Amino acid sequence: MATIEIAPRIIVDPAVRSGKPVIKGTRVPVSLVIAQLAGGATMDDVIEDFEITSEDIRAALAYAAALLEDEVLLASA
Repeated sequence: MATIEIAPRIIVDPAVRSGKPVIKGTRVPVSLVIAQLAGGATMDDVIEDFEITSEDIRAALAYAAALLEDEVLLASA
């Protein structure tokens, strides 16, 4: 299986991070970017720590938002 771009700037490749979504051109998982921001890191921190761009971070956030948009949870009464 080849590398597939599943969203702008986001790819999956079975040979990279076991096929987890990563920032294109890196081995940085989208989940790690989101976790760092959720943990209080600034965009500048993430850019410096992982050598990615602000556009990469926005792409990761957009990808995560798109996944959540389609998620449906059923609450029990």
